[in-house]
Amino acid sequence: MNLLSVSHLHVNFQVKQHSLPALIDVSFTLNRGERIAIVGESGAGKSVLGFSIVNLISKPGYIKSGSVKLDNKELTKMNLRQLQEVRGKRIAMIFQDPMMTLNPVLTIGQQLVETIRSHTKINYKDARNITIEKLHNVQISSPEKRFDQYPHELSGGMRQRVIIASVLLLNPDIIIADEPTTALDVTIQAEILQLLLAICRDNGVALVLISHDLGVVSKVAERTLVMYAGQIVEEGPTLEIINDPQHPYTQGLLNALPQMTLPGQRLNQIKGSMPSLTERPTGCAFHPRCPYATDKCRQESPSFIYSGVSSVACFMIEDMIDETDRDEDEQL
Repeated sequence: MNLLSVSHLHVNFQVKQHSLPALIDVSFTLNRGERIAIVGESGAGKSVLGFSIVNLISKPGYIKSGSVKLDNKELTKMNLRQLQEVRGKRIAMIFQDPMMTLNPVLTIGQQLVETIRSHTKINYKDARNITIEKLHNVQISSPEKRFDQYPHELSGGMRQRVIIASVLLLNPDIIIADEPTTALDVTIQAEILQLLLAICRDNGVALVLISHDLGVVSKVAERTLVMYAGQIVEEGPTLEIINDPQHPYTQGLLNALPQMTLPGQRLNQIKGSMPSLTERPTGCAFHPRCPYATDKCRQESPSFIYSGVSSVACFMIEDMIDETDRDEDEQL
C-alpha cells in the first residue's frame, strides 16, 4: 500500500465571480522512504500542490475535488484537530525562506522545544535534550550555544539547518521541501541537499522536493513529476527524464540549464511565459510556447501515454509511438 496517494486532485481559486483552476486532475503516489521531485517554472502549481497535500490551501483557494490519502486515510475530509495530528507529526514542510518560518522574537531553542511539547507530553528538560540532539544531527556546530540564539544571529544556511532540525523533531513519515535552497549560495545549496538526502536515507523518510531546477533534482530524487500550468505533463524515473526527456516542456527546462550553454553564449530559454489562471489556453496548455504544436494541440488536451519507463501527456509522442507500432506491424 502506498504511503501517500493523490488522486484526480483539482484545486481552484475563487476570484470575484470566477472559479479559476490552479491544479487540474493531479495524480501520483509516494511510497515509504521514496524521494520524488515536483519540477516546473514559477506559476506551474508546484507549491499549491505541496500545500494541498496537507490541506493548507487558504482562501480564496480551495480543494474542489479529488483525494489525498495518507496510509489510506483521507486528508481532505479531516477537521482542524485531526489535521494538526498529521501536520508536523506525519507530514512536515520545509519552506523557501526560513525567516518566514522562524519567529524573530523567540530563541531557536524556545521555538523547537515548543514544537515538541505541543505534540507530546514530555517535560522541558527532555525536550531540550531532543532539540540539541537534532541540531547536532543537522551538523550545526555548538548546538548548545545555538539553542539560546535568535534567528537573526544565524547565517542563511544555518537557519535552513534549524528548519530541517525542526521537521525532524517529531520523526515524520514525509518531508515536503518547497525550494529549500533558493536563497542560498551554490556551496551551501549542495550541503543542504546532501543533508536532506542523508536524513531521508538514514531514517526511511519519504521526500517530496519542489524545485524549478532539474540539476538540483538529479542529485536527490528517484522519481520526477514535471508540472506545467497546474498539470503533470511528464512523470518517470529521474535519470530517465534527465537523459531522455519526452515532453517538449521538459526538454526546454533541461536546455535552459547553464551547463547546456557554452561559456560566453546566451542561456537557452523557453519562449513565452507560463499562462496566468485567467489566461489558460485551450487544448494543451503548453501549445503557445511549443515548437511542435499542431491544430490538434490547440484544440484538445492530451492524455498520458507510456513512452519507455516514463509517462507523458503529448500528442507528438503519441503520434511517434503509433508510427513505430505501425512500422513494426508492417515488418511482421
